[in-house]
Amino acid sequence: MAPPIGWWNEEAHRGTPVVVKMQNPNWSIAEISSPDDDDECAVVAGEEFAAAGRGARKGARERNAKQITWVLLLKAHRAAGCLTSLASAAVRVTSAVRRRVASGRTDSDAAVFSPEESPLQRSRFYSCIKAFLCLSVVLLGLEVAAYLKGWHLGAAETKHLLLPSSLGVRGLLESLYGGWVRFRVEYIAPPLQFLADACVILFLIQSADRLILCLGCFWIRFKGIKPIPKSATGTSKDLESGGEDYPMVLVQIPMCNEKEVYQQSIAAVCNLDWPKSNILIQVLDDSDDPTTQALIKEEVEKWQQNGARIVYRHRVVRDGYKAGNLKSAMNCSYVKDYEFVTIFDADFNPLPDFLKRTVPHFKDNEELGLVQARWSFVNKDENLLTRLQNINLCFHFEVEQQVNGAFINFFGFNGTAGVWRIKALEDAGGWLERTTVEDMDIAVRAHLKGWKFIFLNDVECQCELPESYEAYRKQQHRWHSGPMQLFRLSLPDILRSKIGFWKKSNLIFLFFLLRKLILPFYSFTLFCIVLPLTMFVPEAELPAWVVCYIPATMSLLNILPAARSFPFIVPYLLFENTMSVTKFNAMISGLFQLGSAYEWVVTKKSGRSSEGDLISLAKKELKQQRHVSLPNLEAIANGKPQPEREMKRKHNRIYRKELALAFLLLTASARSLLSAQGIHFYFLLFQGISFLLVGLDLIGEQVD
Repeated sequence: MAPPIGWWNEEAHRGTPVVVKMQNPNWSIAEISSPDDDDECAVVAGEEFAAAGRGARKGARERNAKQITWVLLLKAHRAAGCLTSLASAAVRVTSAVRRRVASGRTDSDAAVFSPEESPLQRSRFYSCIKAFLCLSVVLLGLEVAAYLKGWHLGAAETKHLLLPSSLGVRGLLESLYGGWVRFRVEYIAPPLQFLADACVILFLIQSADRLILCLGCFWIRFKGIKPIPKSATGTSKDLESGGEDYPMVLVQIPMCNEKEVYQQSIAAVCNLDWPKSNILIQVLDDSDDPTTQALIKEEVEKWQQNGARIVYRHRVVRDGYKAGNLKSAMNCSYVKDYEFVTIFDADFNPLPDFLKRTVPHFKDNEELGLVQARWSFVNKDENLLTRLQNINLCFHFEVEQQVNGAFINFFGFNGTAGVWRIKALEDAGGWLERTTVEDMDIAVRAHLKGWKFIFLNDVECQCELPESYEAYRKQQHRWHSGPMQLFRLSLPDILRSKIGFWKKSNLIFLFFLLRKLILPFYSFTLFCIVLPLTMFVPEAELPAWVVCYIPATMSLLNILPAARSFPFIVPYLLFENTMSVTKFNAMISGLFQLGSAYEWVVTKKSGRSSEGDLISLAKKELKQQRHVSLPNLEAIANGKPQPEREMKRKHNRIYRKELALAFLLLTASARSLLSAQGIHFYFLLFQGISFLLVGLDLIGEQVD
C-alpha cells in the first residue's frame, strides 16, 4: 500500500538528519540540512500537487548531495588529524633514533668481561643472530622475486614443483628458486618441524607448571592458608623489662658504592623495633670509592652517638663479591653470641615491626631455617619498564614463592629481606663464592640438609626497581647465568643427598631444569628463531594457538597478582619475549661456564624512598628529640615540599643483539605477507617493533 500523499510530502520537506561526530570535542554537527529549506517550504505550499512532488524530490536530492559533501569533508578532516598525529609521533621517534645512532655507543662499549674470555666467545652469539638475519634478507629477496614472477607456491604444492623452463637469466632464476624449494622440503623442513614440535612440547609443560602454581595460589587464598607462629614473642612488657624473651639478632647490610641509598637503609634498620641490647647492625661496606666509604662511615658514627648498636666493616680485598662480604662478616668472633641473622640489601627499607613479624616463627620450630618476606617497590609506576618488572616480581612472590613455601617448604632465598637461623647457615657450609647467586646456593644446600623455609606474603620490605634497561639487563644476566652455574656444581650433591625422591625431582626437574633452563630456551628458540624461519620454510608449520592464544593466556595468569597492571598485558607479553635473548645468552654462558657467567655488576639505584616511611621516621625521632641523618626529616614531617634529588644519568645505549633480532622478525613479517599468514604477521610485526624499541633503548629511563 502506498503511503499517503501528505506523509510523503512532509518527509520530503523535512529531510533525513545526519549525526556527525568529530575527533575534536569542540566541533560537533547535530543536523545538516539545506539552507534553502524555508524557501522550498513556501514554494511547495503555493504550487500544484505534481509541481510540489517534483520540487520535493529535487530538494531532497540537493540536500542529500550537500550532506554527503559535508560528511566527506569531515571524514577528510579527521583523517588529516590522524595523519598529522602519526607524522608527529614518527618525527619524535625518528629524532630519538637519530640521537641513539649519533651517540655511537653500543652495549659492548661498557660491558665487563673476564680476561679469560676471548673476543670470539663474546661475539659468537651475536654472529649467529647476524647470520640468521643475512640469510632471511636473501631469502626475502628471492621470495619476492618468485612472487612477482608467479612462482610462489604453497607448502602443499612444493612436492610436485614444476617451474617453466626458460633460457638466459630467467631460466637461471627459475632453476635457482626450484632448487631452493626442493632443498628446503627435503633437508630444512623436517629438522625445523622437529625443533618446533619439541619447543611446543616444552612450552606446554611449562604452561602446565604455571597453571598448577596459579591453582595452588588460588587454593591458598580460598582456604586462607597462612604461616602462623606457634607462640607470640615481643610484648610491650617484655620490651620494658629488657627483652628477656627476645633472641639475639644480627642485622647485616652489605653494600658497594651505594651512595644514593645508604642513608635511608641505615636509618630504617636502626629504627627496627627490637631491644637495643639484643640486636647488632653490621654495615658491610665493599665500596672502592674513598668518598663513599667516608660518607657511610660518618653515617654509622652518627647512629652510634644516638645509641644504636651498629658497626662499620670494610674489606681491603674484595674477593667473592657479596658472598665473600657476608662470609667475612660471619667470621667475626662475636657472631657466636647471636642466634639469627637478617640480611637487607642497601636499597631495602624494612618497617619497624619487621623482626617482630618474622622472628617469632622460629620459636618452638627447630626445623625452620629461613623466614623470607616479600618485596614491595616504591617506584613501580615510574615508567613502563618498572611496571613490567612489577608484574613479573608480583607473580614470583605471590605465586611461586608462596606456593612452594606452603606445599614444599622450599624456595630460592631472595638474598635480602630474610631471617636465617645461624645454625642452619653453618650446617649448610656457610656462604660460598662459587656462583653469582650465593642466595640460591645457600638455600639449596640448606634444603639438602633438611631445613625448612617459610614465606610470609603479608610481610613486605620496600625497595626499588631498576629504572633503566641497561641496569635491568645486567641484573637479569646475573640472575639467569648464576642458576646454571649452581646446577652444574650442585647436581652431584643433590643426587647423593638423603632427601626424598620427590624433593630431588622437584629440585632437578622443576626448580632448575624447567624454570631456569627450559623457560629461557624455548622462549628464545620458539619465538625468535623457529617462528621467523617457518615464514621462509612454510612446510614447517607453527599453529596459531602456539603463537597467540597460549602465550596470551599465560600472560593473563602472570598478571593476575598485579591486577592493576592489566592494561599492560600486551606490552608485557612482547617484552618478555624480547628479554628472552638476554636470558638465553645468560643461561648458555652459565651452563657452559663462559667468561660472562662470572660478571657481577651492582644494580644502579636512584635513591627513591617511601615518603610515608620517612614521615613516620621523622615524627618518631622528633618526638624522642634525636638527631637523625636523614635528608630534611623535619621539613618532611611538617609537610613541606622537598626538591627532587638530581640523578646522575648515563647515556642510553644501542643493543646490537636486540636490533639484529628486530630486523630478523620484521623481515619475517614481510615474508608472511606473501603467504597471508594472518596472525603470524601481526605477532612478528609487533614483536619486531618491541625488539626495535628495546634495541634503541627507548624503554625505561630516558636521557634528553
